[in-house]
Amino acid sequence: MNNPLLDTGSVLPAWHEIQPEHIVPAIEHLLTHSRVQIAALLEKQPDSWDSLVQPLAELSEQLDNAWSPIGQLHAVMNTPELREKYDQVLPLLTEFSTQLGQNSDLYAAWQRVADNPEFAVYNEARQKTVMDSLRDFRLAGVALSDSDKQQFAALRQELAKLTTSFSNNVLDATQGWYKQLSNAESLAGVPDSVMESLAQAAFSRELTGYVISLDQSSYVPVMQYADDRSLREELYTAFVTRASDQGPCAGQWDNSAIMQDVLSCRRKLASLLGFESYAERSLATKMADTPEQVLEFLQQLAQHSLPMAKAEFADLQNFAVQSSGPDSLSPWDVPYYSEKLRVSKFDVSQQELRPWFPAPSVIDGMFTVAATLFDIEVIQDTSAEVYHPDVTFYRIFRGGEHLASFYLDITSREGKRGGAWMADCRNRHRHADGSLQLPVAFLTCNFTPAADDLPSLLTHGEVTTLFHEFGHGLHHMLTQVDETAVAGINGVAWDAVELPSQFMENFCWQPEGLALISSHFQTAEPLPTDMLNKLLAAKNFQSGMQMMRQLEFATFDMRLHAGSETDIQQVLDGVRSEISVLPNTAFNRFQHSFGHVFAGGYAAGYYSYKWAEVLSADAFSQFEEAGIFDPDTGRRFLLEILQRGGAREAMESFVAFCGRPPSVDALLRHSGIEKDSHE
Repeated sequence: MNNPLLDTGSVLPAWHEIQPEHIVPAIEHLLTHSRVQIAALLEKQPDSWDSLVQPLAELSEQLDNAWSPIGQLHAVMNTPELREKYDQVLPLLTEFSTQLGQNSDLYAAWQRVADNPEFAVYNEARQKTVMDSLRDFRLAGVALSDSDKQQFAALRQELAKLTTSFSNNVLDATQGWYKQLSNAESLAGVPDSVMESLAQAAFSRELTGYVISLDQSSYVPVMQYADDRSLREELYTAFVTRASDQGPCAGQWDNSAIMQDVLSCRRKLASLLGFESYAERSLATKMADTPEQVLEFLQQLAQHSLPMAKAEFADLQNFAVQSSGPDSLSPWDVPYYSEKLRVSKFDVSQQELRPWFPAPSVIDGMFTVAATLFDIEVIQDTSAEVYHPDVTFYRIFRGGEHLASFYLDITSREGKRGGAWMADCRNRHRHADGSLQLPVAFLTCNFTPAADDLPSLLTHGEVTTLFHEFGHGLHHMLTQVDETAVAGINGVAWDAVELPSQFMENFCWQPEGLALISSHFQTAEPLPTDMLNKLLAAKNFQSGMQMMRQLEFATFDMRLHAGSETDIQQVLDGVRSEISVLPNTAFNRFQHSFGHVFAGGYAAGYYSYKWAEVLSADAFSQFEEAGIFDPDTGRRFLLEILQRGGAREAMESFVAFCGRPPSVDALLRHSGIEKDSHE
């Protein structure tokens, strides 16, 4: 079969050969092949790594290597043709995964491997692979009755379909609305650099004037700078009602029913497995033990942060009044007056900083940071084929040895879903013949594209986003574990997987790090000392409000999945009444585009960002003590965190690096939040 997706042994995908019509036959072929091979394998009653785990890993990699480019193209170059084929094969993959997880003969074979005396001499990674697999079989319903297995499989199929529909609706709703303005006067207050990108957006749509879209790179700066309050209200209304029953596109891509169905499916799945709630099911693979423990953790952070957040909002309201603004701030006023207050207090703005953070310089500096910390060299390979002209390809070396590679795709465009993420293109995998497949990553962001003679100029917030995703990438790429199921981020507890990514963000706030990543796009001058000092002084500007916003999302997610309440809006309103300090509107439907929870892997796990931030802040405190670029500390982080991947429990890796369990103190200190004096 002449199909580029079936060349799964290739080092990299053959991007220009992959067409939508290749997807269905390739996946169908690989699934049939896997079923035949697994059946033949089980007939031999395997009971060891070489007879069971290694052959299964080979089959898994073949399928992963075909599916990963499909998944990336669906996310970054979405077309009706590609979406149709993607939607066609997704149920096939879900069915296959469910059948594997419920295959009692396969489960028995894994149990034989665990019971084999040989298991005792397996290395840590192999033992964890086996034990994780046995756990996952139980979570997949292997012990259910035949009728319950059928119901479980049907629910998983339905859930896969629902979450894909949710994402598609958000993408369509985000790209289905825009605002065209014919004259610059309507955008008074908006910086020239943003105006240029809005003009470019109009040009790309073959329109005149300026176009504001709901992409973050367009929406956020207009909300921060546009003097026209009615324009901000219009944009805000369109943004917070995406994919809902409210707003200018009410009902067109409405996720309301989908969200209810997602919640229902998850609760039924959890119930079949004997869990009291989906939250309990979710935590079965995480560091946290119970929903109560998570809610207590979130409440602890809220108690520390709420007084500061309230004071910050009162300060903002007073500033708005003194600036001849409204007596009572509306949601569309908050980013506008916050940016003005930031400039007033610290004489620095995100837009003002953009010229010092051209994407090429930031990327080069980021690579220098990683080289200094982890003794690696990142080199662009212009000969490698990429899936879009915006994409660049890099290889990572240490001492001349090729360790890994990655695709970097950082600017927004039509057909590309919003947000930022790292995904695997290839896992580190040791083949049965001893040859090694090196890891390859996709690093994706959505920053303002280059325009005319201007490179893509980043805000400092976007710089930290880039470092965040690169941290995920380093976790995936620098692993030295050959057992694929626990190599890189595989097998890492979900509430610890953000540790390396959030850890890397810290270097964007250090003078030593900023010296490497800032370079004026015209003069190549580093960020001036006075601006550097202002940026650092502004680091914790409204950090209490930002903390409470994240705690609101995390508490909403956990309560939604830990309880039996079916009115999603009511749960969110209840959380907001307790811990939100920002104004809201009755028509706000934030949850309808909350992809992390309703379409991603963060259901009953959004708390992971704060949980892992505790770990990352505490880990970074080791560098604060020893020196930001201390080579010995960097080597320990590499050895104990990045290279070990999921080969041991996350807490063990943290303690191995820090020498003690984690504490919230470093996170609160980094956020400028003081602990209660009596503690």
